[in-house]
Amino acid sequence: MRAVDHKHIKNILEAALLGAGKPLTLEVLSSLFDSCSGPDRKTLKDLLKSLASDYEDRGIQLLEVGSGYRIQIRSSMSNSLIPLWEERPPRYSRALLETLALIAYRQPITRGEIEQVRGVTVSTNIVRTLLERGWVRIIGHRDVPGKPALLGTTKEFLDYFSLKRLEDLPPLSDIKDFKGLNIELDLPEPGQQQSEVIEPKFSAHSSIEDNEKIGEDVSVGLKNTNSPS
Repeated sequence: MRAVDHKHIKNILEAALLGAGKPLTLEVLSSLFDSCSGPDRKTLKDLLKSLASDYEDRGIQLLEVGSGYRIQIRSSMSNSLIPLWEERPPRYSRALLETLALIAYRQPITRGEIEQVRGVTVSTNIVRTLLERGWVRIIGHRDVPGKPALLGTTKEFLDYFSLKRLEDLPPLSDIKDFKGLNIELDLPEPGQQQSEVIEPKFSAHSSIEDNEKIGEDVSVGLKNTNSPS
């Protein structure tokens, strides 16, 4: 395939990713080209990588997230673009963020197990909010009396926090016990309830580098606003 063709394909990929307004999989991107003369999967990946390099010194970036590839605003641009966004960023309670952190790190997990760890009752509204946001889903039921639902994260969770996979969460292999995990995630000690409302500070589509700070605060680095990509 000639270099000029590569440039044309990159232009198509760029236009598709900018126009879609959501992550696109390799399969969807591949469908934009003729099945016989179009690029194969490896070529597509190489061209996407090249396109990502083109954005290295720009205000946007190309990332692979849970649902595919997406062009998005760099988190470092968020403060400069605040005047463009009329809606205020969503506010999430500390309890909701702690619950989401436990689900992300210890899935599959039941509501009762979350309550055991936190030492307080998990509000039905918290679970409902996480389900409605599409960040959490029921992935089965624990084989014990009552068959409690097992909760796990979704691709939407990965997309929202600019993660390709759960392995992009900071590893907790050096945590020896849950007391250490409490410190790592800034979770309250059992029996200590915190109702502080936290307003996320960063772009919904922050970079993987930003999300490496996940263990540094109660939101497990899931720093976000409801800014558009």
